[in-house]
Amino acid sequence: MRAETFPGSKITTIHLAKLAYVSIRQSSLGQVLHHRESTDMQYQLVERATQLGWPPDRVQVIDEDLGKSGASAEHRSGFQYLMTEIGLDRVGLVLSLDASRLARNNSDWYRLIELCSMVGTLIADSEQLYEPRLYHDRLILGLSGMMSEAELHNLRLRLQAGARHKAERGELERQLPVGLERQRDGVVTLNPDEEVQARLRLIFAKFTELGSARAVRTYLAREQLRIPSRPVRGPAPHDTVWNPPRSSTIRRILHNPAYAGAYAYGQRVVDPARQQPGRRRSGVVPMPLEQWAVCLQDVYPAYITWDTYLANRARLQANRNWSGQGCNCATPDRRVIFRSIAAVLRPRTMVARSARRFERRGWTKPLRLSFSRPLSPSVSP
Repeated sequence: MRAETFPGSKITTIHLAKLAYVSIRQSSLGQVLHHRESTDMQYQLVERATQLGWPPDRVQVIDEDLGKSGASAEHRSGFQYLMTEIGLDRVGLVLSLDASRLARNNSDWYRLIELCSMVGTLIADSEQLYEPRLYHDRLILGLSGMMSEAELHNLRLRLQAGARHKAERGELERQLPVGLERQRDGVVTLNPDEEVQARLRLIFAKFTELGSARAVRTYLAREQLRIPSRPVRGPAPHDTVWNPPRSSTIRRILHNPAYAGAYAYGQRVVDPARQQPGRRRSGVVPMPLEQWAVCLQDVYPAYITWDTYLANRARLQANRNWSGQGCNCATPDRRVIFRSIAAVLRPRTMVARSARRFERRGWTKPLRLSFSRPLSPSVSP
């Protein structure tokens, strides 16, 4: 069947036999609430689809991506649904205000162009109509996608540079731990709750005495003492909650430089190689202290001195290095003892596990095991 082409147009009867999809997106919920004119302009693209020849009942609107960034298609259900419909050859036209509304990532954008080219789907914006199979139209679409991604990259660089410049002066507001509180005039003070102050000072003192976060947690649990925290949910001010003691919570308190009066920025970076699909906060890697972007001392009121903070970090790192040997003790002599015991017991533990594995498999001949030479391979079932 030969497709009929309308005079002076790239639209054929085959295109009109399929659906037209209007993709609507705003990058954040703030833009959805405050930039309603842009959202209304995108909804008006439905009229442009009818002007191009599609009946109103054949025009579908995809607005599930309102309030979602176009930097990645991972969490954009609307874009994923559109790609699925195009792959099933149900779409004759994809309408968007501009290329950045569909995708701000070159891999997603070129995947869309390639899929539209395979099934013959047209792409249109507020001004032009493009046929991805044509050389010049595909060239323009590719350049539009490149400029859209470059624009996002440039905006990100400018925002990060401005934030770092402000952080170097200590003026960029950072989330404060539960032991500190920011007043309305911007001055940071200790938490006015004396019980919170006393509990935090107790944690620092007990860590100096016991030498490990697990020992501190055991002490707090034995004394039935809880740890204060301040979850950031909803608008400020945020209430203080008391949770059962956990080693991870104690380590976060000990690692926080704000309790030593220091203002820190750039403590963590995102490693793309460690990011996991479907997990937004994955791939976050802590940086060594000497590689922090900004570290200003004596900015906040302190619970401990800077030297004590550095000593606590060093001890936590030492505990972490020795934890692989099954030891969570604070003194070097005990670590050496535990390491020696582990070295002696490890081969015997492995032999015992092998013997049990042979028994489960039905081996009846007894095993003759020796620690002075390797296990003989002549044993048969």
